[in-house]
Amino acid sequence: MMQIQHLNKSFESKQVLHDISFTGQTGHVIGLVGANGAGKTTLMKAILGLISAQGKITIDGHPSSFDHHEILKEVGALIEYPSIYPFMSGRDHLKLFAKGPNQSQRIQSVINDLHLTHYIDRPAKKYSLGMKQKLGIAMAILNNPKLVILDEPMNGLDPQANKELRLLIKSKSQTGTTFLISSHILSELQKIADELLILDHGQLIQETTMKDLLAASVHYLILSTDQDELARQVLKAAGYQVLNDPHLKLQIPPKFNLEPILKELTKHHITVLDIQHQDGGLEDSVLKLLHQDQVLTEAAK
Repeated sequence: MMQIQHLNKSFESKQVLHDISFTGQTGHVIGLVGANGAGKTTLMKAILGLISAQGKITIDGHPSSFDHHEILKEVGALIEYPSIYPFMSGRDHLKLFAKGPNQSQRIQSVINDLHLTHYIDRPAKKYSLGMKQKLGIAMAILNNPKLVILDEPMNGLDPQANKELRLLIKSKSQTGTTFLISSHILSELQKIADELLILDHGQLIQETTMKDLLAASVHYLILSTDQDELARQVLKAAGYQVLNDPHLKLQIPPKFNLEPILKELTKHHITVLDIQHQDGGLEDSVLKLLHQDQVLTEAAK
């Protein structure tokens, strides 16, 4: 659905995108993460033809650029903040953006999907941040585009609205819509993304699947014993990586063998009451990669 090849972008003398290449498969949800200023919004704007850039952008087999982007009729987007006319109702915004046949049916469908019914006919100037955000998402998906690009779509949404948006994105991806989503709320992105692009200082430092990234993440073991403080000392002395945590928490490698730990504790007459495994989440994995990239960058200097 989407292929980006050797994309570069500079603003005057500052280069903000460095030779970025990746592929987005049809029906996949692609997460785009990185620190503020990493180049995420610039990359999205370049794909949408909102700014010029050097490189090749192909969407659904068709080339797209700043001055040649017919294929963008098949793309929906919400970048930074939704463009809202304060004195128009939400429904009028959707009427303004609707294209093609069955417009009334599609408008009502997106109102129902995003639970906009109780305020859709009010002037948009009376909308909260979350209401405006949901209207912006509604406008992005209204015409059933093949590709949807969303920049921080969870901003301003409450937990229930976040859940509803996740379910909607997964439902649409399963019927063939491709999503490129930038978000700082990594816990939400972890629940929906199939693939992940990690940007740092305008460079794509990692392109991976969510499954592979989480499989390679840090793993923890949380123990509860009848003598936690003694158990902490015993395990530290035995060379285990015991974290400075209120719980008795150890960092462990994947496929870890518990038996040596249990033997060590039993030898000191410590009874194990409970054992829990915990995997590091997306946030831990991303921060680790960004730290590694920073260390390499500093070393190169």
